[in-house]
This record gives sequence, C-alpha cells and structure tokens, in this order.
Amino acid sequence: MIEVKNAVKRFDGFKALDDLTMTVPDGSIYGLVGPNGAGKSTIIRHITGIYRQDAGEVLVAGEPVFENPKIKNDIAYIPDDVFYYTQATIRDMMKFYKGVRPTFSSERYEKLRKAFDLDDNMKMRSLSKGMQKQAAFWLTMSMCPKVLVLDEPVDGLDPVMRRQVWSIIMADVAENGTTVLVSSHNLRELEDICDHVGIMNKGKLLLERSLSELQENIAKVQLALPDGLELPEGLNILHQSSTGRLQTLIIRGVTEEITNTLATSEPLFMDIVPLSLEEIFIYELGGEHYEVKDIIL
Repeated sequence: MIEVKNAVKRFDGFKALDDLTMTVPDGSIYGLVGPNGAGKSTIIRHITGIYRQDAGEVLVAGEPVFENPKIKNDIAYIPDDVFYYTQATIRDMMKFYKGVRPTFSSERYEKLRKAFDLDDNMKMRSLSKGMQKQAAFWLTMSMCPKVLVLDEPVDGLDPVMRRQVWSIIMADVAENGTTVLVSSHNLRELEDICDHVGIMNKGKLLLERSLSELQENIAKVQLALPDGLELPEGLNILHQSSTGRLQTLIIRGVTEEITNTLATSEPLFMDIVPLSLEEIFIYELGGEHYEVKDIIL
C-alpha cells in the first residue's frame, strides 16, 4: 500500500504539496489526475524516493521511502522522459537493470520480447520516442516490481501498442497483485483501466474514491418540466444549461435519490446519462475556478 499523510513540499517558497493525503490500495490501479501544475509529478517523485517531503509522511508497505533501499527495490518508475545511457543498447540496459535489481527475470525478459518486437541490439538513442517507451516497459516489467509508478506512460505509443502495454500491466496486477499508480491526462484511457481515482489541484487532493463510487455520486440529468413548474429544492446542482424546454443538469449526489427528488416535479421527460471520467474531472474542478473560458479574439 502507498500512503501519503499530510505531505508538504516547498520550492523557493512555492508550496507544491499542501498537506496532501492519499492512499493507493494494494493490488489496485490508481489514476492520479489533475491540471498542469497540480503537483502530480511532485508527489510521484516523493513516492519513488527522489524527493524528501518537508513535512508529513510518504510510506510504501508501511515504511518511509526516502533513502530506503529495501523499499525502493520493490518500486519501478517509468517517467514521461525515459532515461538511458547515451551509447547503450536495449541489451546493455537489460544487463544494467539485471545487475542492480535482484528481482530482474531473464525468463520474463525473453517472454516479453514477443510483445514488443524490438531488436535489443539497437541503441536506445536511435529509437523513436514510442520505441523508447516500449523498451522502457520491456525492461521495467522484467524487473517484476511490486509497485509500478507511471507518469504519462503511453505518450508516443500507437493505439495497438497502448492496448498491448495496458494488457501486460493489468495481467500483472491480476496475477501478481502489483500496485500501480498512473498519472495521465488521457482520462478516457484511465477510465478503462483504473479502479481508484484521485483528483489533485494546487497541491491538494480534492477527492479520492473508487471509480464506481465516483461515477455513482455525480449524475448528468436531461429533463423537461411542465410549464410553470420549477426544479425541487435540495439539489446540489454543479452545472445547468437548457435548450428550449430540455434542461441538462449536473448534480452531485446518489443517482437514486436524485431521481426520486426530480420525480416530485412530475417531469414530462427525464433521463440519467452516465458521466465519463473526463466530465467528472471538469465539473469537480469547476468549484476551483477550472473551466473552459470564452475568449473573444
């Protein structure tokens, strides 16, 4: 389990993490989302032991991560920009990882060769960005990590390879109980693979729930009311728009309770539409003044 408790981090007076608390359950795929500058990469560098927090705790398996080789040996990290030695081939990097990580599996390395179809005698610098990402996944998954941390992991991969990578990761979670923390702006993709989601903004965690709970606690409603009737009171409306008689409402709350409340107005038409993770992200941040602005040019 990854636990962050009241973490604070400042850079030249700027508070990048502001009393951040979050929990990533064992064996889960946890999607960390938020706008640019929210602090996602900062907390990832704490969880991987690169940074030390100014206050609070960052724990993996109940132990502090910073300067803890035993815990770090269980963690693998793929950043947005992949690191490699300038003259190294994929095989050279394999030998390097094998030398520093006792958990590295040569058997798994050979099995994954079929999935990525790369020549491991090629130099890393000669590969495209997408091929470098493939090589990074090939090497990283061969280390058999207990905790896998990913920052924009599939950026640069084509759709087929993206599906291949997620298939490998989800199989690893199912078979070995690997814990995965992934930060990405591709919310549509996260919706397909994550079972828990945390939304960050300005160094804080706005909310943290399982994806199913998150989707159950906010609803998109389309309805038409009889002339002269208004919406009942007590609804937590986040957004409201209308086209003629048809109204579209984004309402926070349990879907069943929302439906029962709206039914008291005897609507002529009512339909509950599931929200995507992208829509939830936008409306949850709406209260934080994060919205699309109309600009006249």
